[in-house]
Amino acid sequence: MRFVWAVVAFILATLLIGAGIAQRTIFMGPETQELSLVVEEPQPYLLVDGAVLREQPGQQTLFVRGEGELFVAYGRTADLEAWLSDAAYNSATIDEDGLVVVNGIEPELDDTAEDGEEADAAEPAEEAVVGRSPVGSDLWLHSFNETDQLITDMQLPEGMSLLIARDGTAPAPEDVVVSWPLDTTTPWAGPLVAVGCAVMLAGLVMYVLGIRHQRRGRGPRRKGPGPLPATEPIDLTIEPLPGRDALERPADGQPGRGQWTAQRRRRVLSVPVLGLAAVMIAGCSSDSWPDFTSSSPSPSPTQTVIAPENQQPPAVTDAQASRILQNVSTTLEEADAARDLELAKTRLAGAALAARTTDYTLRGSLSDRALPAVIPTDVIEVLLPQATESWPRTVLVLSKSKSDDTVPPVILTMTQADPWANYKVTNIAEMQASAEVPQVAPAWLGTSLITENAAAFLQLAPADLAAAFSDVVDAGEKSEYYDLFDPVSIALVDSLIQSRAAVKQALADKDAADTTSLAFDIAPSAQDPVALATLESGAIVAVSFVDSEKITPTSGDAVIKFGENPEAKALTGVEESAKGVTTTYGLQMFFAVPAQGSTEQIKLLAVHQDLLNVEVIK
Repeated sequence: MRFVWAVVAFILATLLIGAGIAQRTIFMGPETQELSLVVEEPQPYLLVDGAVLREQPGQQTLFVRGEGELFVAYGRTADLEAWLSDAAYNSATIDEDGLVVVNGIEPELDDTAEDGEEADAAEPAEEAVVGRSPVGSDLWLHSFNETDQLITDMQLPEGMSLLIARDGTAPAPEDVVVSWPLDTTTPWAGPLVAVGCAVMLAGLVMYVLGIRHQRRGRGPRRKGPGPLPATEPIDLTIEPLPGRDALERPADGQPGRGQWTAQRRRRVLSVPVLGLAAVMIAGCSSDSWPDFTSSSPSPSPTQTVIAPENQQPPAVTDAQASRILQNVSTTLEEADAARDLELAKTRLAGAALAARTTDYTLRGSLSDRALPAVIPTDVIEVLLPQATESWPRTVLVLSKSKSDDTVPPVILTMTQADPWANYKVTNIAEMQASAEVPQVAPAWLGTSLITENAAAFLQLAPADLAAAFSDVVDAGEKSEYYDLFDPVSIALVDSLIQSRAAVKQALADKDAADTTSLAFDIAPSAQDPVALATLESGAIVAVSFVDSEKITPTSGDAVIKFGENPEAKALTGVEESAKGVTTTYGLQMFFAVPAQGSTEQIKLLAVHQDLLNVEVIK
């Protein structure tokens, strides 16, 4: 009976092990599901809607093949469509039947006047843009560049899409495949193989026990014959055969040769069977076993931030802002070293560009003039993007250097004029040591840009802030706005007043006070202020000023000389002036303006001063 159970065990073990192996081999399906995009008429750009990438669950793997440079970027669907609004492109979407289709999209060009009448025939018709490269745009959340083949994993959420192109002129790659991983786990393959090996081992044990039982029984027993007659003793001495040693005979109490051979065979047979079982069990991966360790994570309390109704997405993300700021810093560092104003214009505008323009002129004549400070990009402490889907877009950034403590933190505003432009720094200043930035919304939520209508909720409207500060500088404590500003702001006012007094004293020391006229004036610049709302119904406002100093002779014999002023010589190209000179300085400042009705004062956060121009009066 032991042999029967052994055979049954061997058959059952074979079935179990075979079933487990079959799950990992012949019954195992494909690991991925692929979708190829068929493009009939190639265009320079291919827009893949996010719904196509999310057609199947799981992480998406994108395969793009083609000769030459390949470019892939992803971003918000609305942003990509805005960037492609004036160009012809192909769009991969899902139709009403759930099928992926690729259609050609033509730009909607405005060929009529605003009042609906036909445009003037003399004006050229607007044409689709051709040759605009998508490489390096600040609009993308992330981009990839490869040659001949591009493979990347991504998992785009709802509202995101993909742009595939080359350089904006050559047709976009046509060999585009999207794949998704399929669930190929076989949690019962490992247990089946393990149970099969255990059953096989049990069958082997029963088989060995059966053989042992049969050998011990020595076959069937029969009834023996009756008593034999008495016989004479016989000599049982057996002579050993020639060449055989008598030591080969088994000793008393030791097994015979046949019995030892059977035991050795059983041991030799059990070794490979156990080894095979160990190999099969060890070869099973984690996908072949049930996962008893997975459990639902317990939720942890987090701070609740309620987004306003119809909240628009922020202009940039954390990673996007870090990449943009790094590019801005690198570009300006290169432009400063070469005094390349055209390169600087790609990343600067407004007051920041005016300061760089003067600096490049001065460093062209003054070899010992230091380079402008590099924008630190190691740590972004504050990121306050405008929440909007339209243009222009504004972002406020506070960054600092982690490796150099001597570099002060820098606060700046960047503006993107349209979908095809990169962000440009419009205001930049160094943070004051005692300044504390008010509480702002998280970067993923963004904030709103303060308009004239919303300015009524502030203690002082952004449009009036620069004029109020200028009045405090000119009138001092007599100004009606004097008490609105904090002690740090007043300290700056005092330093400006003291610098004016120093100029007057310098003229008096040269006995020129009676022969010259001195006039000072500080006024808001032509650049509009930038105001972004904070969480406490206040705002961070960036404003710029023009501080001018005018010296004119009051006597026909008086002449103003620039002997000790190399900057004036470099900017005017002369060493003296008989009619006078006007020196202008630029001030870029950031204030924290509290809400209307608050008892807090307007706080100065950052300030930066530059020499803008020295002009001879003609």
